[in-house]
Amino acid sequence: MALLLALAIWVIAIVTVGLFLSGKWWFPEVISAHGDAIDQQFMITILVVGVSFFLAQIALGYAVWRYRAKGSERAQYSHGNPKLEASWTVLTAIVFIGIAILGQRVWAQLQFNEAPPDSTVVEVTGQQFVWNFRYPGADGKFGRNDPKFYDDQSNPVGVDPKDPDGKDDITSVGTMAVPVGRPVNLILRSKDVIHNFFVPGLRFKQDAVPGMKISVHFTPTKEGRYEIACAELCGLGHHRMRAFMEVKSQADFEKWLKDRAEQ
Repeated sequence: MALLLALAIWVIAIVTVGLFLSGKWWFPEVISAHGDAIDQQFMITILVVGVSFFLAQIALGYAVWRYRAKGSERAQYSHGNPKLEASWTVLTAIVFIGIAILGQRVWAQLQFNEAPPDSTVVEVTGQQFVWNFRYPGADGKFGRNDPKFYDDQSNPVGVDPKDPDGKDDITSVGTMAVPVGRPVNLILRSKDVIHNFFVPGLRFKQDAVPGMKISVHFTPTKEGRYEIACAELCGLGHHRMRAFMEVKSQADFEKWLKDRAEQ
């Protein structure tokens, strides 16, 4: 019986590692300049965790078989080996703290550095259960927002109609266009509850929090149409809260803005 249990543990460990190595369930293609660094950090983490998991399961299976009950033999209490336990605890701490520091370095490059001054600026406002996008017009300035001006039909982001800076603002619901190869600075806001802006190919997720303006930036590297999901449970209609990011050439992006402005 002990041998069968040990074999089951080993088979499960081998099959689990094999599923990861097969590459059938993996991330979508990277479409941002920082995505490769994120993937590299993920591979380091999964390699360390995967090897640790596999060796631990092999050891567990061996222990189940080696120390199985034999005849009328009774279990014996052991005080353990404090030096060995301290050694593997310290080693584990060093490995995982090291991984955490490496991960924070990659994360900090995105979060602690400001977007380049020539970035395309897009204000992203989440609400149950829609993504709203706003671009500054020819003057390069956003009009003032105020919740008292919210109107889901004509003014979903609450632009003050008396603010001259907002007269040429360009809005879009459900579609965000950005130029390829150029930095994009997103300003995330929320009208009601916490939402989360998530594009898998960009390799980042960021909460949109009511009452806050949170800036994140990235540089898209491949043209195409990519889904924007809300990765924070935000209500009964959470599953319907999706939009699309269209990465276009500079000329097509400018044409898209012009068409939106005319509408």
